[in-house]
Amino acid sequence: TMFDGQHSRSINPQLMKCTDVPQFTVLQMAASRFQKDPKLHLKYLLADAFRSQGLMAVHKTSPSFEGGGSSSDNNNPSKKGAASPFLLRRRDSGTFGNSGSGTPGEVSGRWSKNAGNQRRIFLDYSRQHVTGETMESLFDLADMMGLTDRMNEMRSGMNINFTEGRPVMHHVLRMPRGYDFKALHPQGDTILDEVHSVLDRVATFSEDVREGRIRGCTGKELKNVVCIGIGGTHSGPEAVYEALRGDAAATQAVEGRGIKLRFVANVDPVDFDLNCRDLNPEETLVIVTSKSFTTAETMQIARTAQRWLVRNLCKASPELTKEVVISHHFGAVTLSPDEAVKFGISRDKIFP
Repeated sequence: TMFDGQHSRSINPQLMKCTDVPQFTVLQMAASRFQKDPKLHLKYLLADAFRSQGLMAVHKTSPSFEGGGSSSDNNNPSKKGAASPFLLRRRDSGTFGNSGSGTPGEVSGRWSKNAGNQRRIFLDYSRQHVTGETMESLFDLADMMGLTDRMNEMRSGMNINFTEGRPVMHHVLRMPRGYDFKALHPQGDTILDEVHSVLDRVATFSEDVREGRIRGCTGKELKNVVCIGIGGTHSGPEAVYEALRGDAAATQAVEGRGIKLRFVANVDPVDFDLNCRDLNPEETLVIVTSKSFTTAETMQIARTAQRWLVRNLCKASPELTKEVVISHHFGAVTLSPDEAVKFGISRDKIFP
């Protein structure tokens, strides 16, 4: 797969740490002042309208990003892909935000052409313990450490995970089909095809579950989904779920389905019981998310779920076996599909 290093390109790790440069010391001194000076309490900072306006801006994606890169940008790595967040620093004055002049929306007019195809992110740092000077110090530190170059290396598939010898390609999961990723990476087309192949499988599987074409081992529809993961594999899906709960279209789409979605990240079996005691095992699908599928905590929770399903389903239907229960009621998101197969999960329910 694209994540196992075969498409990666090696680079040398940066020797200098951010704590080694004077800009870091400047920021430490600023943090100390915020802690000790009562006049720098956040309530007073927020009362300063000039400061607050200067710490707000709108970040717009570039036309080349929306178009998947362009030939005119191919020789300039800094212009490839997403726009740099450092556009908050004004090109003309070198200051952060709008410096009190104009509206926040006027700050990021760098790409005024094809604005209808651009996406915007509103950035508001006014509620943080920072001033314009603090942000400039942060930018100076970022410039000293070459952060924009490091970001471009990540987006280009360089081996920036030096510990595992891998590229970091999670951003490719968000690239639309047909995006010109080859402008950034020599194997970009192949990598993107691999990504969308798996995404297509996920979409098909999800729809089959929703429409009842994939069912539990007793023939009942799968209406409950229990997501098991630790760290990012737990907080990421849960964050998406929480965000969609507030979306009117998403809420309308699930009306009347009776679907229950639970997240379990605690190895304590009591927590699993509290999350799942009201679920019918016959109607429950368990998704285990683990890169290696060997993480001790994740696998302990997975085994707890396995025992819960096998105990309840085999008790009600003695003819059922453990293997049948797992193959019907478990799915996996992992870079180690063979490990998931060892657990008993069917390959058609494994998504690398």
